[in-house]
Amino acid sequence: MTEPGANNEPSELDGHRETVHAAGPAADTGSSASRLPVLLAALCDRLPEDRVVALEHLFGMITGPDDPLLTRFTAAQHAAGLARQLTEITRVWSTEVPGVPGSGLALALAAIRSFPRPRPAQVVVSGPISASAPARLTSGVAVDVIRSAQSSLLIASFAAHGARDVVTEIRRAVDRGVRVDLLLEESTQASAAFAALPDEVRVWHRADGTGVLHAKLIAADRHTAFLGSANLTDRALSHNIELGVLIRDPSTVEPLVDHFRWLLAPENNAMRFA
Repeated sequence: MTEPGANNEPSELDGHRETVHAAGPAADTGSSASRLPVLLAALCDRLPEDRVVALEHLFGMITGPDDPLLTRFTAAQHAAGLARQLTEITRVWSTEVPGVPGSGLALALAAIRSFPRPRPAQVVVSGPISASAPARLTSGVAVDVIRSAQSSLLIASFAAHGARDVVTEIRRAVDRGVRVDLLLEESTQASAAFAALPDEVRVWHRADGTGVLHAKLIAADRHTAFLGSANLTDRALSHNIELGVLIRDPSTVEPLVDHFRWLLAPENNAMRFA
């Protein structure tokens, strides 16, 4: 996933939301409600906050649903289901509330973003993408989760190779004071991919030979976790056919983190410090 470019247009926006939010009075249609707030909430619920802010900026520059800037942005999207989702937003905007300017949509996104609410789990994929369901790409989600950590990161992988963007984000996390624990399978020499990281990064291996560490996890603090089939390798993050889920529900993430913290406790003899 790339960052918004110099023109401040967001580069990857995707997702889906079922919860209906109340809409304000429809403009120029005589209708008392519009589907537009629901569609905008779908994007807002599925995106990291910086992507939502970038989208707000984009809409703030758009005069209306026929603005060429929106057309070009939609055509440039390759994330699964994203172009179709933006096309539907444009269609509903044009048919139901054409008198609402882009700044109105930007304000709606800002309002949705400011209201705390549970965020549904999100499908994450690597490899070929389709328009059958909204999804995000593994490489971008891995970076976003690491970037969201403020105090701790738990990362587990059976194999690791390359993954320079992930390594870079881990280094940045350490620089801002985040405690980082890497749980890696010793037999695959996965730790070599992280050899350039600072000494503050703690690497762990299985304490016995009865099995391997096969889990794939990135957990930020106690609020966000990414689980999936992808190892931290270049091919798994981008080219292999992989499947995962992004969880941003602390009630689910907290016991998951607690389990891995239990594994790291010396008295439980499950993991050893490498």
